[in-house]
Parts: sequence; structure tokens; C-alpha cells
Amino acid sequence: MGYERRERRYGRRFPPKPVEMGKEYDAKIEEISRRGEGIARIKGLVTFVPNTKPGDRVRIRITRISRRFAEAEVVGKAGEAEKAEEAEEEESEEESEEESEEESEEESEFFILLSSSSSPTTSIIKVSSSPIN
Repeated sequence: MGYERRERRYGRRFPPKPVEMGKEYDAKIEEISRRGEGIARIKGLVTFVPNTKPGDRVRIRITRISRRFAEAEVVGKAGEAEKAEEAEEEESEEESEEESEEESEEESEFFILLSSSSSPTTSIIKVSSSPIN
């Protein structure tokens, strides 16, 4: 009896799914199902999205994957996540630029204490450095 490893073949029946559970995708709702849910196609896979209508562009999160279809929930409008990420990046860049400018523009003050063993007096000198423009 020979136990051979069979090659896994994905015929026409059930190929690997182009989506993953929990991942978010931008989708356009193309049709309405018999149950009244919006239908989007993500890389060819039919995805049912409740509370949508044809023409909606939405950001969806996959909640269930079946053999022939997937189900998803609406997370927001399509492109909102990208815009939010871009805005956060711009804010962080601006903050880092402001901090570096503040550090370079700040005046630094130093105090030097002068004393000698031969003289009974002590002198304090204030030294400040300012940015050169």
C-alpha cells in the first residue's frame, strides 16, 4: 500500500478566496440581492453588504467567507481610511518640523562662575546663544 501525497488541485469548483476574514476593502455596490443586500465583487468574489444600495462606494470589513460568496459589514465611506491616514501623517510631519524649528530657534543661557583663590570676590557671567539667521 503506497501512501502518496496527492496534489491539491483547485478546479472550477472552489478556488482559493481573494479576501481574508477581518480585512477591510474599498468596494462599489453594483446590484441588490433578493434579500435586499448590496452586492459588491471583490476580485470576482460576490460579497453581500447589508444596508447599501447600487452606486454606493463603501469601505467594508469581511465578516464571513463561504464557498461561493463572502459577507461584509460597512465600516465607512470608500477612501476615508486613506484620507485619515494621510492627515495623520501630515500632522506628525508638521509637528516634527515645528519641534526641530523650536529646538534650533531657542536661545540657550549659560552662567559662568568665576572665582580665584587670590581674590575674595566671585563673578557670575551670563552667556546666551541665539540662532544665527
